[in-house]
Amino acid sequence: MPRARRRSRTTLLLATTAVLGLVAGTCTGYLIQADRKPTALPSLSQPTLAQAKGKGPEPLSAAQDHKVKTDGDLRKLLLKQPGGARKALYTAGNDGWLGLADYADTFGKPTGAVRNLIKQEFRRAAVTNWREGSTYNVEIRLVQYRQEENLAAFDAAVDAHFWADKDSAADSWPIPGTGDGMAYVHHTPDSEPGYMDVYRAEAHAWRGDIAMEIWVYDTKPITKNKIMDLAKRQMERL
Repeated sequence: MPRARRRSRTTLLLATTAVLGLVAGTCTGYLIQADRKPTALPSLSQPTLAQAKGKGPEPLSAAQDHKVKTDGDLRKLLLKQPGGARKALYTAGNDGWLGLADYADTFGKPTGAVRNLIKQEFRRAAVTNWREGSTYNVEIRLVQYRQEENLAAFDAAVDAHFWADKDSAADSWPIPGTGDGMAYVHHTPDSEPGYMDVYRAEAHAWRGDIAMEIWVYDTKPITKNKIMDLAKRQMERL
């Protein structure tokens, strides 16, 4: 479950300092002005300013403007299922979308996750998953936040790194071109009596207002190349 976030004390202190500075400067200005003789007002007739020639900057194209891309159908930014892929044993979401409640169910404590996601300004999430062979499963989520108060996509990726790093038996690598994106391969399988061992790999990164999550499961160890290939190709689409 995501950790609680707090507003930066530094931001509050800077904001308070700026307001106090403005008030102090205004008071000082009044005192100085009271000791001065009135200054004659300038003529109301002002020279006409020449109109700048030429056109203004051209607007960004849809390919260049990140918001144009990410404000559309988020599902179109998900990786396409590879040829020969099969329907996953469990289909996540509804028609490629994960609602707030469905996404919260992916956390250990869904009720607390709902509260945190609301605070984090959860907007929407798109999801795809598929199966290759009989046991290799992939699930990719793109989680978008409103980000009116916080850099929630960045925070979500940091939280994911925190929990993935708690597994001392996992190997991790930076995802090229993402700054701080990371991919992980867990070498210790999840084991339950009466069930086959399940190995796991994951990748987390963010771009703009979107946090990317990739989860891979198999009954045999997962290679670095598999999780890294998925992560790099998915981030190239954002």
